[in-house]
Amino acid sequence: MNINVNGESHNVPENCSAKALVEMLNMQNDKIAMEVNREIVPRSQYDVFTLNENDQIEIVRAIGGG
Repeated sequence: MNINVNGESHNVPENCSAKALVEMLNMQNDKIAMEVNREIVPRSQYDVFTLNENDQIEIVRAIGGG
């Protein structure tokens, strides 16, 4: 199925979870926040949150510094 992540089209398997998407993008060790269709998805829900065709996803990384 097709989803949009940070403005880019991605093809993912049906019933793809938010956790699986993070792993596909090699972001599992990053401090991130995810929004799907303008709704924040709590990190504790990534393994059970299922993505749908044409979802609009924004992922941001926390970057430390000073």
